[in-house]
Amino acid sequence: MTVVELSTKTSRPASGDGAREGRALHKGQQTKLVIIDAALGLAAEIGLEGLSIGVLAEVTRMSKSGVFAHFGSREELQISVIREYFHRFEQEIFYPALKAPRGLPRLQALFANWMKRVTVELQSGCIFISGASDFDDRTGPVRDALASSVKTWLSAVLRAVVQAKEEGHLSSDADERQIVFEIHSLILGVHYEARFLKTPGSIERANKGFDHILARYGSGAGTVKAPSSKVATVKNTRKSSTKSTKE
Repeated sequence: MTVVELSTKTSRPASGDGAREGRALHKGQQTKLVIIDAALGLAAEIGLEGLSIGVLAEVTRMSKSGVFAHFGSREELQISVIREYFHRFEQEIFYPALKAPRGLPRLQALFANWMKRVTVELQSGCIFISGASDFDDRTGPVRDALASSVKTWLSAVLRAVVQAKEEGHLSSDADERQIVFEIHSLILGVHYEARFLKTPGSIERANKGFDHILARYGSGAGTVKAPSSKVATVKNTRKSSTKSTKE
């Protein structure tokens, strides 16, 4: 029970007062979501380190005190952005993949969904990657929130790899953590190659790299024919400058 609920239950306000209080609370939550959404967009462009109450107030056309009232500090604002980013990350990548059968099909779905998000973030930027650059040599709650989110996600990928091994789709002596390391390295590599170096064909190479991982660690039993991991061809819209889990 929240403090608001406890207070309401104890004082038993008139129904009209309760309705007004509920509307005010709902409006406050909506306003906070609007602020976080704007902060997510800013963080993708300028990084978490560039976020501030003042900048966000200017973008949302709110007063600094109004933004501050929802977060209390720049640090809490950054942590709220990380939490919301991770929530959306789960919704787009993890939960849709759970519809695929356990084992290799689910692992392939995770990677395919991840790559779809990558194609979008080649334009907007990835908060996990830019955040790691900003906070890798620091300590504190923001770094902890970032690291915790990434570790949680990689644990989900590890679980998918373990399940693929249990289903006989991967070799019985395959090193699960090595596989996760290599998959994660592909994602980091394609961000660097496509976003920073603007290397043509980076998306295709990442997909091919994933296929190579599956072939290298596959059981060879032929129980599952792995379809190509390639997502629908998505052209890198930034290449103008290069002309080129447990159930």
